Amino acid sequence: MKLSPKCHSSGTTLVEVLVATLLLASFFASLFEANALCLRFVAASKQSVGAIEIVQARAEVFRNLRFTDLTTTSYVQNLLTTAANTSDFAKSATEVVKISAYPTANGVTQMTRATNGTVSLDSTATSLGSTLVKVDISQSWIAVLGGRQRTEQTSLIISNGTKK
Repeated sequence: MKLSPKCHSSGTTLVEVLVATLLLASFFASLFEANALCLRFVAASKQSVGAIEIVQARAEVFRNLRFTDLTTTSYVQNLLTTAANTSDFAKSATEVVKISAYPTANGVTQMTRATNGTVSLDSTATSLGSTLVKVDISQSWIAVLGGRQRTEQTSLIISNGTKK
């Protein structure tokens, strides 16, 4: 018995090639989008760390002031005209400083440093006292990831004492 020789020719159809191309394109598109998302996470983390650094730098400046300078509105307002540090992020965030007597506030002295560097006096306390003041420092910015408003804040209580 003789077997007839079978001709085995295999190939791919146009539909199979198109499906494979579509799958490959989908894979690379999702890979690039995941990479872009990771980069946005990194940028958002940089912003948060930058804000923490700026708030802490400003807090150190206030801790090192004489008490009379800290309770003088014009002195603090002039101090805020310069950014807390030289980073680009410091120029793109809004800084708000509130100073009030502690523990019982007689109003709040509030100053806002806008992104363009101008400082506005929003309110003035009737009295900041002569022994303790509370200083609230905050940074606000629009986050890279999600475009939401973010804020970093710290509070200090500073006494009128002598430095050693």
